[in-house]
Amino acid sequence: MAHKVFVCCSIVVALVAGAALAHHSPVMFDQAQRLTLTGTVREFQWTNPHSYIQLVVKNAQGQDEEWNIEMAAPTYLYNLGWRPASIKPGDTLTVTIARLRKGGNGGLLLEAATADGKPIGRRAEPGR
Repeated sequence: MAHKVFVCCSIVVALVAGAALAHHSPVMFDQAQRLTLTGTVREFQWTNPHSYIQLVVKNAQGQDEEWNIEMAAPTYLYNLGWRPASIKPGDTLTVTIARLRKGGNGGLLLEAATADGKPIGRRAEPGR
């Protein structure tokens, strides 16, 4: 009986761990499709499990488009030099993102800079 309970518990743990890894996987972003955008911050969401920047960008026709830019959790961002007040609505930013694989106005933040070119935060070092 103890063996059956152990096997069942092991299966549950494996399924939960797999789901957790899938949730935090960057597979929905295409690292080969990098895009640099300049726009105005509509909202900066310093939230768990991911932070977000809502950036309003002018498209080729001069119309406003809103981009949803995903970031890491606040704990990781804090370690990279970000703070809840690093950016605010109305700020002009230039960001480099990894585009969504399925298209649309979204991506994963790779770099960010203020209107005068000053980087915000630091890039994560591989393996850290």
